[in-house]
Amino acid sequence: MSAFRTGAASIVAIALAAECVPSHAHDEHAHHAARAATQEETTSPGSHAPADHVAPPPPEHPMMPMSGDAMIDAMGMDDEATFAKIKIDRLERAFGCDSPNVFWDIDAWLGGDFDKLRIRSEGEQVRGATEDADVEALWSHAVAPFWDTEIGVRRDVGAGPRRTWAAFGVQGLAPYWFDLGATVYVGESGRTALRVEADYDLSLTQKLILQPRAEINAYGRSDYAAGVGAGLSDAAVGVRLRYEIRREFAPYVGVEWSRRFGETADFGREEGISPREACWVVGI
Repeated sequence: MSAFRTGAASIVAIALAAECVPSHAHDEHAHHAARAATQEETTSPGSHAPADHVAPPPPEHPMMPMSGDAMIDAMGMDDEATFAKIKIDRLERAFGCDSPNVFWDIDAWLGGDFDKLRIRSEGEQVRGATEDADVEALWSHAVAPFWDTEIGVRRDVGAGPRRTWAAFGVQGLAPYWFDLGATVYVGESGRTALRVEADYDLSLTQKLILQPRAEINAYGRSDYAAGVGAGLSDAAVGVRLRYEIRREFAPYVGVEWSRRFGETADFGREEGISPREACWVVGI
């Protein structure tokens, strides 16, 4: 009997407590629940946009349907477009050497992003006469981001013998932004040669650029008529400081050290040329 009275008293106490809760508390709880349900229905999964988001108005002048060629012309997004470029990488006068020299390094190409025809020339003039120079015609093909393979021919011109070589090379941008090129040449009578070039642009300011540069040449056999010996023939290391008046035009000053090795140095001594030289250069 006592247990029954205790249970009845508990029920009465719970009922009285429920009646003491303000009605506005019930209304507030119901309002929050309804608002949460509304946001869950109006917002897509993973979206953070508010429920009252208003879409932008449609374009005033919608683009009419057009062909693929017309779309390329309108948006300038032709991945197979043909471009042409002429780059005079070096055109400089050297001072402080055995004799004042003029050097050039010119590169021109015609083609697209993947395939292009390159015409390249590098040489030296001494007292107004072309002493040592070559012209190359290369077909360049992109094989990886920043890297191209090249195949073509090279023709030596100038005071030495006129040699013709088949050229096989690779050029591109190595890690840490080194511009690197290496070309193997195969000529007549089993002659072979190797040229490796590397340079790096260090931006001191937006317009002032410091460029270290190195080049080495090697030959598979001696060529007395050309004055080169077998093995490592010559190497040059220099640094140039240029000021980019515009990206397309930049005068520079610098210094370059060069050295001949082995039989190439011996051939030079016979003509009165020192195996080591240091020259100041001024160019564009």
